[in-house]
Amino acid sequence: MSRHRKVSLLASLTVAAAAILLAPAAPAAAANPYERGPAPTNASIEASRGSFAISQVTVARSSVSGFGGGTVYYPTSTASGTFGAVAISPGFTASQSSVAWLGPRLASQGFVVVTIDTLSTLDQPDSRGTQLLAALDYLTNTSSVRTRIDATRLGVMGHSMGGGGSLAASRTRPALQAAVPMTPWHGTKSWTTVRVPTMIIGAENDTVAPVSSHSEPFYTSLTSAPDKAYLELNNASHSAPTSGGNVTVAKYSLSWLKRFIDNDTRYDQFLCPAPSGTAIQEYRATCPHA
Repeated sequence: MSRHRKVSLLASLTVAAAAILLAPAAPAAAANPYERGPAPTNASIEASRGSFAISQVTVARSSVSGFGGGTVYYPTSTASGTFGAVAISPGFTASQSSVAWLGPRLASQGFVVVTIDTLSTLDQPDSRGTQLLAALDYLTNTSSVRTRIDATRLGVMGHSMGGGGSLAASRTRPALQAAVPMTPWHGTKSWTTVRVPTMIIGAENDTVAPVSSHSEPFYTSLTSAPDKAYLELNNASHSAPTSGGNVTVAKYSLSWLKRFIDNDTRYDQFLCPAPSGTAIQEYRATCPHA
């Protein structure tokens, strides 16, 4: 090789090396596109409000079919993109007011939430499950906030027979991303066909839906769920999830929804290893989560 060609080759290699050094480093892995909000802390998930400003809209019973109307809570800004959505059902003889406290609390953390009234306060769990799905369909198809929602990232919650309804909804629609039955009641004890990540919240002193005949066998039967957890509230009654601000219910429900609706592994730290404290009687889970 001539001296001129050697000099030219050396110059080319020098320029190439400089370009590599000056080029921005590629990220090791793509960031999760569904993350919403700042990195969580124990204080932030226990707070009564998150980082998102929210608004709400009333859904008249007469304007929808398949459920009894309700209230939609949603982040006002769309700068972060679309959000996952959650439908929440009250229990037997109750109205949406019993679970309404969860609406603004979860919405301000980056979800669109609808707390529903059922067609009848006497509706049984399976009917409540059907109504939860009808409410999600309304949210994603015709509601005024439909463009704010990612219809592939949906979840259900419910109290008592509404909790049993969230299990029924999960059995019917395996595409759901998360379910949180709270002190659930249902005559069916086996849920082996449910394939939705499910956190069951029971209460130690529940005499309406005793954990020994409801929450615990429900959890044990979830053999097809890719992830599951059982959290038992210490010295708590059946109505604990309706108390208007139960911090334990809120923080772990939020963590579960964030982890599985938003695929946000930043919330793993609150779910695995098992959390403890005076408010928790027992915790079981499939850790680590897939």
